[in-house]
Amino acid sequence: GGPPGRGGVAVAVEIAEVKQQPIQDVGDFTGSLSPKSQFMVAPKVAGQLDQLLVNVGDRVKRDQLIAKLDDEVAQQEVAKAQADLDMAKASLAQSQSALDVAKRELDRAQALFQKEIQSQSGLDTAKAKYAAAMAQTKVAQATLNNRQSSLETARSRLAYCEIRADWEGGSDLRVVGERFVDAGSILQANAPIVSILELNTIVCVIQVIERDYFRIKQGQTATIDTDALPGKTFTGQIVRIAPLLKENSRQARVEIEIPNPE
Repeated sequence: GGPPGRGGVAVAVEIAEVKQQPIQDVGDFTGSLSPKSQFMVAPKVAGQLDQLLVNVGDRVKRDQLIAKLDDEVAQQEVAKAQADLDMAKASLAQSQSALDVAKRELDRAQALFQKEIQSQSGLDTAKAKYAAAMAQTKVAQATLNNRQSSLETARSRLAYCEIRADWEGGSDLRVVGERFVDAGSILQANAPIVSILELNTIVCVIQVIERDYFRIKQGQTATIDTDALPGKTFTGQIVRIAPLLKENSRQARVEIEIPNPE
């Protein structure tokens, strides 16, 4: 007999075999996509932008020439530094010649003094001349080193007029994301010219609340879909999980890397 008032109504049931199988616990999160890495290409020195050799969407290789600054002043600085260096070399050669003469005169004075032909005052004079020539040679050598350093600095400034996109690690081919200036612009040092993006791998960033934080592990697979490509999904992998929850939102940052060979 059934419960009171039910009149013993039969209930339809379905019988199935008990078995073990995996159960998926799927979480849905909203995030944003960004390049794996991006940086700004900027000049190390100020100057007028003479040529801009790339544009938005262009692919660039490692150490590729991106832009050129007007290098007329830099070339003049190199020429002046080279001339100053040549003068310093000549001055050093002259000082070394004078030092050699002073050394021979000192040796001669010492030999004559030992034979009691040269007086003490004559020997002292020869020593003083040798010491002065030695000091002059040291000054000439220091001047030469300074001029050499100035030439290297001038050459570096000239080299900085060629602006290249260079990076460490990652893929050898990247893409121009933005362009901030045009040819003819007067640029200050470190003013951005273009941005360079690495798109062979895309990073999806999601924010995970405290309830779900401990259910997410590095290496887990994630499936990503976007409104821009409806019906198409991409597979990625969790690579980084922030070790803390933000105090105001109680959320942690999780990064998913998605291969993007196309």
